[in-house]
Amino acid sequence: MLACRQKRAIKNKGFWGSSQILSFAIILTCISCFLLPSVAYPDTIRSRSAIVVDASTGNILYSKNPNLRLPPASTVKLMTAIIAIENTDLTDIATVSKYASRVSPSKVGFKVGDKVTIETLLFAALVKSGNDAAIALAEAVAGSERKFVQLMNSKAITIGAKNTKFKNSHGLPASGQYTTATDLTKIMNYALMYPRLREIIGTRVVEVLTEKGHAIFLKNTNKLLWSEDDLVGGKTGYTQRARHCFVGAAERGDNRVIVAVLGSPNRKTLWKESEMLIHEGFDIMVNGKAPVKYSKEYNDNRSSIKQISQKKNTKVKGESTKKNAERNIVAKKIAKHKKPNIERKKTGIAAKSIDKREKNYRIAEKRNVNNKG
Repeated sequence: MLACRQKRAIKNKGFWGSSQILSFAIILTCISCFLLPSVAYPDTIRSRSAIVVDASTGNILYSKNPNLRLPPASTVKLMTAIIAIENTDLTDIATVSKYASRVSPSKVGFKVGDKVTIETLLFAALVKSGNDAAIALAEAVAGSERKFVQLMNSKAITIGAKNTKFKNSHGLPASGQYTTATDLTKIMNYALMYPRLREIIGTRVVEVLTEKGHAIFLKNTNKLLWSEDDLVGGKTGYTQRARHCFVGAAERGDNRVIVAVLGSPNRKTLWKESEMLIHEGFDIMVNGKAPVKYSKEYNDNRSSIKQISQKKNTKVKGESTKKNAERNIVAKKIAKHKKPNIERKKTGIAAKSIDKREKNYRIAEKRNVNNKG
């Protein structure tokens, strides 16, 4: 009788132990579903635009607003590197100009007159995202940044990036400068044709030297290099208008995917979504799942605000036209009885104009402090 009870107790204990384990596993699965939503649901991606493509075929595996034109920030430097490596030798020496050394941050800190190799400038531009290095590359290749940008735009058309327009070599805000997530994947795929560029964008830390032996330590702005084993490399970017951006490539065996993310709200979200998209891309590719494509028109609130303010101004102007006309008549009558102010000096007008330009310059400098390129 005692042996029977012990046997039954052991049996019951085993049954309840298995049920508890099963229940615990179900609870964990549910929690993970809420905390780590699958990127198969496009609304979980907070960035304005994102895409993952099969590098070998160009087929889209995942996309959200892939052709939306957005500011590129420092992802521009990837094209800068392509033009530089195609038109110079890595051992060529470039001299850093005053213009390059005084560009807004982010910069490596090259001094006027520093002599460095093209390879050193490529490391500085792609690893540390130095704007000074990007301008130095442009001037070394084409003599001026303006001529260099023409080469960049011609190359973009050649490789099929038809929704991209460059205005500078570094990515700081410029009117009319834009790209798309789709075009960025094409630029990245083209850049990977050059083994040295592939090696540079995958470098975590490096120390470079100027011709005089001045050492500069560079740490990659791409944090996925420390957490994502499949990552080949990539290029980051940030300005206030562009927000956080990234384009990169990852490999698993013979499979390679390229991911591009534009307009991410913060750095944490950028890394999280980029990593999720890489894994989703491989999952779709390997398991033969259907691609996920999502498109929604992006509404920039600033444009609607501008339109509203213009309407308000028009209304006020219409209402006050009669009053303004009456005031002008009174003002003209008063002016007839006043002597002209002959003593007004031109120098005073010029000084006022100069003060205004100085004020505008200071405002522009203040705005650029938070733009990293």
